[in-house]
Amino acid sequence: MIVRPFPGPPRWVAHALEQLRLAEAVGLQPGGLTALDRPWDPAACTQRVRAELWPWLDDVAAWLNHSYAWSTGHAVPACWPAHPHLVHELAGLACLRLAAGEATSPHALEDWHRHALPGFTARMTERLGAGCPPGRHVDWPARSWAADYDSETARSARADRFAADLDEPDPETTSATATARAAR
Repeated sequence: MIVRPFPGPPRWVAHALEQLRLAEAVGLQPGGLTALDRPWDPAACTQRVRAELWPWLDDVAAWLNHSYAWSTGHAVPACWPAHPHLVHELAGLACLRLAAGEATSPHALEDWHRHALPGFTARMTERLGAGCPPGRHVDWPARSWAADYDSETARSARADRFAADLDEPDPETTSATATARAAR
């Protein structure tokens, strides 16, 4: 086989995508779509959809590696589920590729090849750097920075800055008030 077909979505992922298409067709506003599973945003999906989403994304990652990863920097590492940024990116890329493959003209697939896929590989390469070679997962290098950000001390300091900002007079309001007084 010269090329492998793109992996089709499993039952509940396909059902979620169909529900979104139907909602859009009847004119449901984007705000109303938040109650529906959106497979390109795994955190917004029910457990039933995520249970099928993960194996599908794994198949998509394998398909990408076999179909597009000529150089090692473009290969999705086997530990992709341990990298939240790759999970988010891969879900969006998979849904875009599925939609492009279902289009009635080649334009969407051309856009996927020209924009979505290179953007995905560039961001993946930039974020992973030389990390995660086969069999050697590199844990989250920014873990200490995230822990510091989440600390009570840092949270309190940010809250204090927000409060101080709100205590300062608004320059636009102050200027408008001064101009109004001068005109009187």
